[in-house]
Amino acid sequence: MIDDMVCFGMYSASHAFGQAYRRVLAPWKLTYPQYLVLIALWEQQPRTVGELGDQLFLDSGTLSPLLRRLEARGLVSRSRRIDDDRVVEIALTDEGRALQSDMAPVGAEIARCTGLTGEKARALLDAVHELNRVMRATDEASAS
Repeated sequence: MIDDMVCFGMYSASHAFGQAYRRVLAPWKLTYPQYLVLIALWEQQPRTVGELGDQLFLDSGTLSPLLRRLEARGLVSRSRRIDDDRVVEIALTDEGRALQSDMAPVGAEIARCTGLTGEKARALLDAVHELNRVMRATDEASAS
């Protein structure tokens, strides 16, 4: 039965998260992947396109247009490294940095949407990280 499939449960939950983020991020006219890029840059910047792609599991075909849209909105800047012009670095603009405090309530609102307590949320996150780690390791082993 479909309800007994872990993959369907994960897919369904992912869809529900997507809907919640679409609603919560609407005032800023951001998509969930754009929001993830901003979070990664709030944590550390500048970052290369490759570093962002690796952290967020996004390929350059997805990430490049997303970054162009964020740049067009004045939230990030893209520049080539002086020592290697093949490498593109992404940094926040002043407006992109300012958005961090404006968007501080987003996490709490999404947490409210889940209905999970701190302890249950931590346990679920730990389980999802372990599942992700095992599946990626299995996939890498199968590919070699």
